[in-house]
Amino acid sequence: MNASESRTLVVLRHAKSAWPEGVPDARRPLGPRGLRDAPEAGRWLVDRGWVPQTVVCSPALRTRQTLELAAAAWDEAPPVVFDERVYAADGGDLVEVVRGLDPAVSTALLVGHQPGVQDLVEFLAVDSGGEAMERLRTKFPTSGLAVLALTGPWRSAAGSSARLLDFAVPRG
Repeated sequence: MNASESRTLVVLRHAKSAWPEGVPDARRPLGPRGLRDAPEAGRWLVDRGWVPQTVVCSPALRTRQTLELAAAAWDEAPPVVFDERVYAADGGDLVEVVRGLDPAVSTALLVGHQPGVQDLVEFLAVDSGGEAMERLRTKFPTSGLAVLALTGPWRSAAGSSARLLDFAVPRG
């Protein structure tokens, strides 16, 4: 892949989690709604042709479960890196994760948490005043998916360097 080719970054906020008493944040599982919604996120990506070639995921239980349920819709499971930097990350931390993606990959998925995922998308996306950006700015709900088109290598990801192609919240 040469530097002028487009790359697609899909940013997924984990599905709705449960809040069991006494369970540390990183060990919180998905709740009933999350268990229904996460598979829909995977099917949504299939329907639009944005199944990732690689995944970077927070190691938190709810992100791992979201990924597992979403990936069940895909013909082939891509390689996954569970990256501690994604848990409790802000947008700047996540930009560094994106910049470190394999240059040979053209479509990547990042599975993370609020507010980092929203901060990342708002930082990378050129604000064209579109409806998708307005909805994203209003709220990036659980199971929310933002799809960004970047031109050039991952390492050149910077502020306003991407176009927001879509923003959706698939529900089961």
